[in-house]
Amino acid sequence: MKEQLFEKLDNAYENMVVIRRHLHMNPELSFMEEKTAQFIHDFYADLGIEVKTGVGGNGVVARVKGGRPGKTVALRADFDALPIQDEKDVPYKSTVPGVMHACGHDGHTATLLQLAKAIHELHEDLAGEYVFIHQHAEEFAPGGAKPMIEDGCLEGVDAIFGTHLWSLTPTGTIEYSAGPIMAAADRFDITIKGSGGHGAAPHQTKDAIVIGSQLVMNLQQLVSRRVNPIESAVLSIGSFIADNAFNVIADSAKIGGTVRTFNPKIRDLMEREIGRVIDGVALGNDCTIEFSYERGYPAVVNHPAETEFLKSVAENILGVDTVVECKPQMGGEDFAYYLEVVPGTFFFTGAKPADPYPHHHPKFDIDEHAMLLAAKTLGSAALEYQK
Repeated sequence: MKEQLFEKLDNAYENMVVIRRHLHMNPELSFMEEKTAQFIHDFYADLGIEVKTGVGGNGVVARVKGGRPGKTVALRADFDALPIQDEKDVPYKSTVPGVMHACGHDGHTATLLQLAKAIHELHEDLAGEYVFIHQHAEEFAPGGAKPMIEDGCLEGVDAIFGTHLWSLTPTGTIEYSAGPIMAAADRFDITIKGSGGHGAAPHQTKDAIVIGSQLVMNLQQLVSRRVNPIESAVLSIGSFIADNAFNVIADSAKIGGTVRTFNPKIRDLMEREIGRVIDGVALGNDCTIEFSYERGYPAVVNHPAETEFLKSVAENILGVDTVVECKPQMGGEDFAYYLEVVPGTFFFTGAKPADPYPHHHPKFDIDEHAMLLAAKTLGSAALEYQK
């Protein structure tokens, strides 16, 4: 059956590219993916496949039942875009100003659609049931995975598999990791309320910029001086805003940043210690500092048995030299929520183009041939999990 599946996928590659480029030209932001969801629905409906829309929001779930009893395996692809201006010089450049697929979700969707079509065409000879989860809003917490799960997308599912096309990893490579593979992704916002005034009389003010600068430097010591060096954590300041005339001392300033961790105890530690640093700086400068900490996605923690199984599946397709155990990375993914409910694993499929750029870059692109490898790997995993 695997040979028949691969033949169908090889024949479907050109259609896979067509779908990916259509989606790339017509991106939609998180929680606004109505046309994309309709496109996915229509694809399945035209094939006569059972499909449900509005799952947890804009999510779409299709199911294909095999001709024989077996396990229920879920495969997931996300389909939201990012608020980034597409700067590539390609025929399939985004037609929506300020919005583009800068993370490969268009490729994920095209991959899963054509894989579902191939499995549907073989379903009478297959065992079990196959659930195709098309998830909205991965890019923006609280994300689409959790509400889709709450709406029943994992009902009856025995295992789940997912992949991410990775633009800086060579095409033809599969990267896997048992246990944590992607980090918990949190954000924090800080508002400093000082006392502004004339730039010529700083002694009469409480300078929000100076206070904020102290805060930034103190926060940078948390990982090096509060976190066990055996553990991992990242604290990054992404925004520091205090917009004033050149001769005005800032009355207020806003700081935003992110924290990435794997260990839940370190996650708690970082949130607590940021608050303590803020309290200390506020006390030392006799000012008010407001602080909010928003927990985003938990860490993606792969199940060992399913990860070892996926590794074996990938090696049978590619050979052992190009199936590589990778180190965990600090990016976030709400695939984590699925793995908290059912066994499964999440892996990276190399998709490095001729002119590579990192994810979330205005010139991001993928080697589209990687979609075919992703489809074969996910498809093989789904079929062989029935054994």
